[in-house]
Amino acid sequence: MTTSTQTLTWTLSGFGDEIDDDPVVQTAVLNSLGARHIEVRGAWGTNVVDFSPSQLTELKTVLDRRETGVSAIASPIGKVPVALPVDHELGRLAKAIDAAHALECRYVRIFSFYPGEGQDPDLIRDDVLVRMRALADLAEREGVILLHENEKEIFGDIPSRVLDIVESVGSSALRLAWDNANFVQCGVKPFTEAWPLLHEYVDYLQVKDAVAATGQVVPAGSGDGELLETVTALRDRGYDGFASLEPHLADTNALGGFSGPAEFGRAARAFATLTDRIGVQTR
Repeated sequence: MTTSTQTLTWTLSGFGDEIDDDPVVQTAVLNSLGARHIEVRGAWGTNVVDFSPSQLTELKTVLDRRETGVSAIASPIGKVPVALPVDHELGRLAKAIDAAHALECRYVRIFSFYPGEGQDPDLIRDDVLVRMRALADLAEREGVILLHENEKEIFGDIPSRVLDIVESVGSSALRLAWDNANFVQCGVKPFTEAWPLLHEYVDYLQVKDAVAATGQVVPAGSGDGELLETVTALRDRGYDGFASLEPHLADTNALGGFSGPAEFGRAARAFATLTDRIGVQTR
């Protein structure tokens, strides 16, 4: 059944550290673009899992002053070699969850581990599932929801392995963050090939596009990420969650990316063109 789009509204957010290192600037730019939420990956040159209690308090003060909520903790959990002990990432996830509680959000982004150099990803399946189950168990106890991101070169980078993770773990505390650009960079057509397998597990949209021939990240709708088809399908299922801008327009690296205020604004306007086209509002 298709849901009426007349009043359908998605909550706009974005990766603050793609804008600036200072959370005051991060929130000011997001607010100017109509976003009253932020996805927290880092500030002051520090990743969110390494924030001190005083930094968390300071960030919460900035956000409260700006009346800005937190859509998700964009942690790097699982963006490490699978050979590391299970407890390594459990300890870091505990810190990410502490940040989620302090900043009053329920989502924590995670990944599903790197194989060894030259190693077939399918050979690490059992080790990955042990770790993902342990992470989900902790999330269940702490009342948060983990969002697996389909990052390139981790175990869960292609649709079949993402599906294997979420169905094998089988936890209500493990859902999916959807990233069109990452699928493109893995040689996958996001809507044509991935969406039919995974759509029922998607709880969160990360807005990014890419060109298939080069892997270059571009504004939403400018690449091969089938963004229009994806957001239309989300609209038609009645999705009313977050749309988080992660433009990566100036720089991309192993732990994230950077855009700066001007390019972040360009990315926001590109996404607004798509939502206007399908009749969805953002707030």
